[in-house]
Amino acid sequence: MKLMNNLSERLLQPVFYLLVLILIAGCTDRQQGEQRTIILAHAMHATHPVTLGMNYMADRLEEISDGRMVIKTYPTSQLGGERELLELVQIGTVGITKVSGAALENIVPAARVFSLPYLFRDEEHYRKVVDGDIGREILDAGIPFRLKGIAYYDAGFRSFYTVDRPILTPDDLRGLKIRVQPSVMAINLIRAYGGSATPLAYGELYTAFQGGIVDGAENNPPSFFSSRHYEVTNYYIINEHTAVPDFLVMNTALWENLTEQEQQWLQQAVDESVVYQRVLWDESVQESMDAVKAAGVEVIYPDKEPFRDRVMHIYDTFRESYPELYQLVERIRAKE
Repeated sequence: MKLMNNLSERLLQPVFYLLVLILIAGCTDRQQGEQRTIILAHAMHATHPVTLGMNYMADRLEEISDGRMVIKTYPTSQLGGERELLELVQIGTVGITKVSGAALENIVPAARVFSLPYLFRDEEHYRKVVDGDIGREILDAGIPFRLKGIAYYDAGFRSFYTVDRPILTPDDLRGLKIRVQPSVMAINLIRAYGGSATPLAYGELYTAFQGGIVDGAENNPPSFFSSRHYEVTNYYIINEHTAVPDFLVMNTALWENLTEQEQQWLQQAVDESVVYQRVLWDESVQESMDAVKAAGVEVIYPDKEPFRDRVMHIYDTFRESYPELYQLVERIRAKE
């Protein structure tokens, strides 16, 4: 009976999504003179600073356009996870989505550079890169794949957190099952530390900790807090191995179908939301750290150099596999 129920659910799920998509698909189209409605779908928690940044963008767009453009939002994976949402944007059913660079790299190769460990010297270096010509170049790299990058949202530096084992050196990760995003780069990182990389949907991670499926994961402080993963883990290790931004991407055909005025309205709302989100992000990092410490999580600040040294060979492999992208890496490293 359980098998039949599971089979029924699998058969009905595509039908359900199809019905939902039929209902919303028309929202990115309009008749002459009608209000322009754009679908924005994402997988973030409601209180996350990235979510609040997107909400601000939607509010500002309606204000700037005097109600002639509005964004209808479907948050918290209502229309699928990041992989599914990217596909929906590519076919034009969803207009805009927010995805991690780790998810985008499976479609847009240039996004892979962000998953390289210790690529950025600090936050100032990271922001100079994404705000400059290099950042724009990587956003535009999605256009051949029907994905127009319109902004980066800060997603901070990612660090490990574990259930039972404090991590003081890279060797302490050996043998641990660490959840990663569906990214070849992220998998290679965990393997370099001797861990067992376990790709898993973000929404399944809380119960995976409870069930002992994974021993640890890695993420930034606001995500560690807003996901409530601090409730089922005991150690947060601030080694800050990667800084993978969140990308705001939209369907290229939709962008090209906007009038010049509509493009200006949308880009202004997006740009203002980036500034707003960064303020929220900086505040949220400190608030999240204070909150998880108060909840009893032991926060560890290890020497980063051993963690950095252990993964530098990844650059050699990257250069051999992606020589053109490695030129991008060199430009990022040289950015002052």
